[in-house]
Amino acid sequence: MDFIVEVSARHVHLTQEHVEALFGEGHELTFDRPLSQPGQFLSKEKVTIKNGERKIERVSILGPVRKASQVEISKTDCVGLRAEAFIRESGDLEGTAPIEIEGPEGSITLPEGLIIAKRHIHMTPETAAEAGVKDKDVVSVAVDTDGRKTIFGDVVVRVSEKFALAMHIDTDEANGANVPRNGCQGRIIDIEF
Repeated sequence: MDFIVEVSARHVHLTQEHVEALFGEGHELTFDRPLSQPGQFLSKEKVTIKNGERKIERVSILGPVRKASQVEISKTDCVGLRAEAFIRESGDLEGTAPIEIEGPEGSITLPEGLIIAKRHIHMTPETAAEAGVKDKDVVSVAVDTDGRKTIFGDVVVRVSEKFALAMHIDTDEANGANVPRNGCQGRIIDIEF
């Protein structure tokens, strides 16, 4: 089974409380364009993420709002921020590094929530059954790119009826494998455990 391998650039997920702290009371995220996962969207709002004096400006916010705020960056971003982020699945924030988020109306400091997102595949129960995998399985995926064919290991399978079939990698991984901005095709070649 082939599927799209998409590049997920640095971004932020926010609670409604944090949206209002950064953009003003009653503010709601403004839809810019849809993302591949059903109901998910890129918002028009941007923020600055900071670690002390180091910062990255114009970081995208993905909607809709979440139950917990988090910041997803690449290892290269960590070097630039002089921050330590752990490779984690989205939402697995316990014990992760703090990060400050600055908006036009205020700033917040997350005591934990800075992560490098673990590479993963979104699947519906039907596509997972067809591929012979289940939720939380770890697989290897081959990508066929121009001049840099690569096999990604440690890819977590995430299964939900709310998902659409797609694999997500960060910008460092995409650059290393020469994955184009609009993605490439991938295929599971092994179930690791």
